[in-house]
Amino acid sequence: MTDIAIKPFHRKQKNSFLTEVPGSKSITNRAFLLAALADGKSTLTGVLFSDDSRHFLSCLISLGFRVEINEPEQTVIIYGEGGNIPNKNAVIDVGSAGTAARFLTAFLGISKGTYRINSSEQMKKRPMSELFDSLSSLHSSIRFEEREGFLPVTICNSSVPRSSKTTVNIDKSSQFLSALLISSCLFQTDFTIEINGTHGMAYIDMTIAMMEQFGVQVIRQTETTFLIPAGQHYKARDYQIEPDVSAACYFYAMAPLLGISMTVKNCFAAITNPQSKLDAYGASSHYSLQGDIRFLQLLEQMGCTLLDTPNGICVTGNKQCRFSGIHADLSSCSDQTMTLAAIAPFADGPTTITGIGHIRYQECDRLHAILTELTRLGVSCEELPDGILIIPGTPKAAEIETYQDHRMAMAFSLIGLRTEGIVIKNAECCSKTFEHFFEVLENLYTDAAC
Repeated sequence: MTDIAIKPFHRKQKNSFLTEVPGSKSITNRAFLLAALADGKSTLTGVLFSDDSRHFLSCLISLGFRVEINEPEQTVIIYGEGGNIPNKNAVIDVGSAGTAARFLTAFLGISKGTYRINSSEQMKKRPMSELFDSLSSLHSSIRFEEREGFLPVTICNSSVPRSSKTTVNIDKSSQFLSALLISSCLFQTDFTIEINGTHGMAYIDMTIAMMEQFGVQVIRQTETTFLIPAGQHYKARDYQIEPDVSAACYFYAMAPLLGISMTVKNCFAAITNPQSKLDAYGASSHYSLQGDIRFLQLLEQMGCTLLDTPNGICVTGNKQCRFSGIHADLSSCSDQTMTLAAIAPFADGPTTITGIGHIRYQECDRLHAILTELTRLGVSCEELPDGILIIPGTPKAAEIETYQDHRMAMAFSLIGLRTEGIVIKNAECCSKTFEHFFEVLENLYTDAAC
C-alpha cells in the first residue's frame, strides 16, 4: 500500500495553469456496452484506461466479443454482435466496477445463456438487489452464490425473457435504470420502465443521449416513465469520448483554494454566451454529457469566474484565496461531494451539502468517510439526514484514510495544498479511475516553479 504526502502548493509568480485529465469513466463504460450491442465495428477514441474500464473490457472478451485495445493511443475497437452474446456459457469478473456490474448484469439478465458474475469483496457489499428484483420480474433466472441480493450470482436463461414492462427503484443508484435502458432494445415489443426515486437523473440524461447517438431513441412519457419503442437497433460508429469532468473538478477546485486560474484541456460546456454562464446549453458546439459539469456553477457561486477558451473552460479564483461558503444540492453531481467538502473548511462561511443520502451506498459509506476525515483534521462538521454541514476552520496535519475509495483520495489531497502534513493513505486506490492522478498533480508543482 502506498501513502503519499501532499506538499503545500506555492504558485510563486505563475497564476494560470493548464492540465489534462483522462477520458470520462461514465462515458467510456457506456460506450463499451453500446458498441458491443451494435452491429459491426465501432472505434472508440479518448478511452479511459483504469481498473474499472479494464475489468469491463475483460468481461466483454470473456463473453466472446472481439476487442482490439491500444492503450497508448487511448483507442478501443469493439466488434458488436447486434445484441447477440457469442459465448453463452461464460464466467466474468467485474472487479469493483459498479458500472460494469450493473450494466452487464442487465445485459446478461435479459439474454439467453448461463453466466456467472464474480466481483471484488468491495463490490459484493454494494447495492444490487433493486436491479435483481427488476430482472426477476422479467422472468430472468438468478441464483445468488453467497448472499441474497448481492454479487456473485449465476444467471441461467433458457430463452430470452419476454415482457413489456418493469419497475426499478433508483434511490441507491441511477445505474440500475441506465443498465435497463441500454439493454432494453433487446426486447421484441415496446418496453416501458417505471422508476421509483429521482437520484442521479443527470446520469440518466447521459445514458439516453448516448443511446440516441448510437441509434436508439428513448421517449420520456412522464417524470417516472420511460418508453423504448420496439424495432430499434444500435448502429456501429466511431465515437470520441469526452475528458472526465469528475476528474477535472479536482483541478478546477484548486482555483478558489489557491487563488489561481485553472484550465482543463478539452473540457467544454457551452458557456460562450455574453455572461459566460453555464446555463445556456446550446450556445456553443461544445456540450458536455456529464452532470458533474454543474460543479462549476457552484464554484461560480463561491466567487470564481468562468471563461470558455479554445483550450477548455478556465476557472479563476480570487487572488487572496477568499471564497464563500454555500448551500449546495448535489443530487445531480454527488461525486463532487468530497471535492466540495475538501475546500469548504477554507471558505469564508459555512457550507451545507444536501441531496446526497445515497452516497452511503457507494464505494464506501462516503458520508461517514467525509465526516470522519474532516473530524480527524480538526474541522467542525455535522451530519444531516441527507447531507453534511461544514464549518470553516484551519485543518491540522493528519493521515487521511481513503476507504479504498478513489474519490476520497483525490478530493482530500486538495487539503494538503493549503495544509502542512497531509498524507493520503493507500493512494493507489486512484487507479480505479485516474491511475496517474498524483503524477498530474506533481506536474503542476513543476509548472508553478517555472
